[in-house]
Parts: sequence; C-alpha cells; structure tokens
Amino acid sequence: MPTSSTIEIHRPSARVAEVWLNRPEVRNAFNDEVIAELTAAFRGLGADPALRAIVLGGRGKAFCAGADLNWMRRMGAYSWAENEADAARLAEMLWTLYSCPVPVVGRIHGDCYAGGVGLAAVCDLLVAAEGMHFCLSEARLGLMPATVGPYVVKALGEQASRRYFVSAERFGAAEAKALGFVHELVAPSALDARLGEIVAALAANGPQALRASKRLVQDLAGRAIDAELRAETARRIADIRSGAEGREGVAAFLDKREPEWR
Repeated sequence: MPTSSTIEIHRPSARVAEVWLNRPEVRNAFNDEVIAELTAAFRGLGADPALRAIVLGGRGKAFCAGADLNWMRRMGAYSWAENEADAARLAEMLWTLYSCPVPVVGRIHGDCYAGGVGLAAVCDLLVAAEGMHFCLSEARLGLMPATVGPYVVKALGEQASRRYFVSAERFGAAEAKALGFVHELVAPSALDARLGEIVAALAANGPQALRASKRLVQDLAGRAIDAELRAETARRIADIRSGAEGREGVAAFLDKREPEWR
C-alpha cells in the first residue's frame, strides 16, 4: 500500500485506485508538500493502463479546507517571483488531476473550502454527502480563487461563479447539486455504497473507450460544431471502431456475451 506523508494510495483492485488526503488534524488543508505528492501520485496512476477509476477522498471530518495556515504564513514573506512560482506548482497540480486520462470520482463527505473546491472541480464525477458545504472563501482574506478559477467556472458555471467568487458565501451540497456541480447527493451513510456502484460502472467499460470518452468531453466543450469538428469526431469514431477493443465490444454485444475486458 503506497503511502506518503500527506496522502494515502490504496488499490482495492487492479482497475481501481483510491487517493486519500490524509491530514485530518488540519482538515486536509494543502501545502507545498501535498501539492507535490498529489501531482506525483496522479501522474503515476494516469500512466497505469489497467486503471479505470480513481476515487479522491479525505480522511477526518472535512474533504479539504483549502490552504494550510502555516503555508499561508510562509507565503506572506514571499517575493512576487516566489509567489508566482508557488502558484504555478498549484496550477500544475490541478492540471495534472484534470488531465489525468483515468476518470476521477470525488468523494465529498465533509466541508470543501477554497482550494478544496478546486480539487472537487477537477474531478469528473462528484458524489457529495447531504449536509456538507462548499465555500470559495478567498475574497474574505483579500485574495481571489485564481488558480482554481478555470476549473470551478467550468464545473460550477459562469453565473454561479460570479456570485460565489465575490460573495465568499457558503453554499450547501443541495445547492451545488441544483447548479450541476455535484452529480449525486446522498445521505452520509449511503456515500460509499453509491460510490461503489459508480466505480463498478466505470470498471465495466472498455479501458481505451473510457479514456477516449473522457478526453472527448474536454476537447468538445465550448467548441463550435463546424466542419472541422464534425470531421474530427468522424475520425475519432473510425479510429475506435476499427481498433481491437471496439471490434471486440461490438462482437460481444452481437454475440450476447461479456467482452474480454470484463
């Protein structure tokens, strides 16, 4: 069981990985060490061709409270160049999670604040427990949610982001679900059972098709449906239809049997 000083990585099966933020004493707040370890973990997991789902969760009462207070104190003494370099490492970590070829499922069991909202936003699926809260609290500290911003606006939507970026209000899991940020809202006692169902659905899919489908959404979002895009999607489906996995999947469906990857 690979474990670092700030995160835990579990492999319940060859197809599934769990990454746990493991700093419950500070509500899983992140610092430069957490950022480095999350970046390395997701780079390694994304390179595993057997993997079909990664669950991202947090130990203790909170999912992630944002930035660690001691880290923030150190940043207060940084020069502009040091601040930029530090923020660039956070931006790289968020991009690594967002662009990980394996679908990432967020397990949001407790409060999710500031940079923690960014971690939630880079997940492909979010399952949240009733009663937890989100908060983009940066403006209260005279800051702004800059590095997490691109992912939060994509996931939460522009109109809701216009409100919560500037108001720094808390909003509950039910509101996040209504806004489309959260996909599934369940009782805390049902959280792991529902996660298990979602992970099982992911693990049953073709491994190459799973990754190609995740990338497809990212590549299509916001693009005009012009001749170039229509041609590109035709090429993509031709590639996967003519590949071994696509041929096996269609043959298994027609023969009424399980495909080989299951």
